[in-house]
This record gives sequence, structure tokens and C-alpha cells, in this order.
Amino acid sequence: MTGYYDVVKDWPKPLSQLPNHKGWTWGAVQGVFAQNPNRIFVAMRGELPDVSNLKTKSVEVETEDGRTVRLPVPGRGMYVRNASVGLYSSPGEATDQFVGEEGKDYRWEHIITVFDGQGNLIEDWTQWDSLFKPDNPKVLAQGRIHKILISPYDPEKRVWAIDDGHQVIHVFSNDGKKLLQTIGTRNTTTERNAKMTGNTGRPSLTKKSGPSNATFGRQTDIAWLPDGTFFVADGYEETRVVKFDKNGKFLMAWGERGEQGKEMRPNYFNTPHGIVTDNQRRVYINDRGNRRIQVFDENGKFLAQWYLGDGPTATYHIYMTADQHVWASDGHGNFKFYKYDLTGKLLFTWGTMMPEPGGLWGTHQFSVDQDGNLYTAEVWGGRPQMFRPKRGAPSEFLIGQPVRAAWKD
Repeated sequence: MTGYYDVVKDWPKPLSQLPNHKGWTWGAVQGVFAQNPNRIFVAMRGELPDVSNLKTKSVEVETEDGRTVRLPVPGRGMYVRNASVGLYSSPGEATDQFVGEEGKDYRWEHIITVFDGQGNLIEDWTQWDSLFKPDNPKVLAQGRIHKILISPYDPEKRVWAIDDGHQVIHVFSNDGKKLLQTIGTRNTTTERNAKMTGNTGRPSLTKKSGPSNATFGRQTDIAWLPDGTFFVADGYEETRVVKFDKNGKFLMAWGERGEQGKEMRPNYFNTPHGIVTDNQRRVYINDRGNRRIQVFDENGKFLAQWYLGDGPTATYHIYMTADQHVWASDGHGNFKFYKYDLTGKLLFTWGTMMPEPGGLWGTHQFSVDQDGNLYTAEVWGGRPQMFRPKRGAPSEFLIGQPVRAAWKD
């Protein structure tokens, strides 16, 4: 079930152990990044009530024909809730049916936290909670944190927080005390995106638009080159890759909107949801809506592509190891990890969908520390998890170390 790993139970320690947090737990966990074994960043979309130990034995519900019937409530520790989607889920993935009441059904707190290897909370970035708060929790593209990263080539180890809902990327000092830079224009999408229907066939949910060199279309991920140049996968509504210099100056963009789920043409995207670079400065794009990886040179010239399989597969995150392999997490479909070489040959897979510790349910981002420990962020399961390599586990079956060039811990 857990491959060549053992799950580390009770990592991190329950949020309910914090002051004034009795009865509260993780919401949809969007991001995780391990700077070192004792400094792990976790990003989520607020807190949800803890329903793991319900005392209620049954609930009354109304049927379609107006009858009232009783349904049993699963016993202790058995209730399963989708933390990301639903009437009372975490804000930020809302629909017009979202009815959650702040303070009762969710709390917008602890959006970015930092834990040590024992699961203790060592830093609390609640001073920035309001920065990511959705302007309207009933509407998508109104605010949320999507992924959290540190460039391997940045000696200052600045923390990059992607807010696809507000259409911006925030760059913080490593200790979280300073907001150093904001890239993009808050609540403003590209002029192109405002004119095109989104990947789901609907118009952009962000009504205000601006020039493409200063705005995003719900960007999703970032990858860097050694000189600090970086690329942004853009995104849930836009269908492009955006290139910036090390200071955040717009350089170029490439990509066109494809036909969702059917596209085979190079340079056409539907939900570019992940991005990595290799040691030859090539750029790999997770074209999630078309279940493929597209490969380009650093100036947008198409080089290759490979497909990730038919059916319900949906790749949430891709990750480049220092030994030049691509690992991918299937968030909803097969709920597994996949290892590929740089030609797209599948080498290994592991993982099982289940709510118990060690299961995978919507792995939205993952990260590996210097000791080989794996950390996962589950957007559906609503939890971060830690996996420790089994004693004697073959290295080729473990998710490898990332590139660490300018910093080691």
C-alpha cells in the first residue's frame, strides 16, 4: 500500500492540540515543502471541524419524494469527508451551493504553518492569513493558496506562495516576517483569458482583465533555472507557460487553448497544472486536462511529449529529482505515484486510495527532505502526511532527492 515507505503516524500533531483549537482539524491541504527534516512548510485552505469521532448515531435526511428517513452515521473514526469539495468543505473550491458559515463550518486560520520532524508546530504565519482569504467563498477565483515552494538556486531561501484565486504569486522572507514581492495583479486576469471560455467551457470567473505581461489566468506552479529565471504554469483558466527573469520581469509566454481531454497538438494546453526543469534547461509541463507531459526548450520550442494514460487519471503535481527522473502524483483517478525517465518511460508506481494513514487521496503536492522522508499534501483527504523509507529500501523505488544548489538545509 505504501510502497517502500512506512507512514509516520501522528505527523504532524493534531491541530486540536493547539490553544483554542479543540474540535478543529485540517482543511484542504494544498501544499507542502520540506526545506530540511526539521522545517516543513504546510499550506492549506483553512480549518474544518473534526468529525473523526462523532457521537451521533444517525441523521435525518429528506428524500426526493419528500419523505424523512434516518441514515446511520459511521462509527468512531470511520467518517470520511472530502475536505476540498462540498457544501461544508474548505473555502476556495466553492460552488454556488457552498453554504459553509465561517466560525462554525470552517475557520480561515493557519494557512501557512511550519513543522519540525516530530510534528511540532514551530512557526505560525497567521499574520498572512487574511492575504489569501477568499473575497467570496461561494465563488472560485476569489482567493486561496495553491502550492508553496523554495527555489533550489536561491541562497536566501525565499518562500513562494502561489495564490491562484487572487491571480498573484507572493514571495516571503524565509522566516515569514516580510512580504518581499508580489507578481501579478490581484483579482485581474489576462485580456486573452477574459475573451476566451475557460477549460470547463465557462467564461473566466475573474471579471477584471489586464495586459498579459502583468496578469495570470489562475496560475498553478513554478520552476526555476540556475540563473534564477523562472517559469509559471498558467493555469486553471489560461493555457500557457510564462517566463520571467530572476527579478520577476516578464520575458515571454507560449501556449494556446486546446480541446479539453482530446488535444494532441503541441503547444496546446488545458489546465497546465505542474512544471519542472531538467539539467539541460528543458521545461516539462503537466498538461493535466489532456493527460500528457509536454517538453520544451527554455524559449518555448516544442521538443517532445508523452501520455500519462487514458481514463480518469489526473496528475496534480510533477517533481524532478536530482538524478533526472520525473515523479508524478495522480490526484483523482488512480491515486498513485508514478516514476518516469525523461523519455516518458514508466518505471515504477505505488500507492492506494483510502482515508486511513498511508493512503493517498488527492495528493496535490509532495516534497522530499535530505533524509529521504516524503511529505504529501492531500487536498481531498484534508491532511499532510509523512512517509519514512523502509530500512533497506532500494533507492530506485523511493522518490529521489530534488536539486539543491544554493542551499543544503
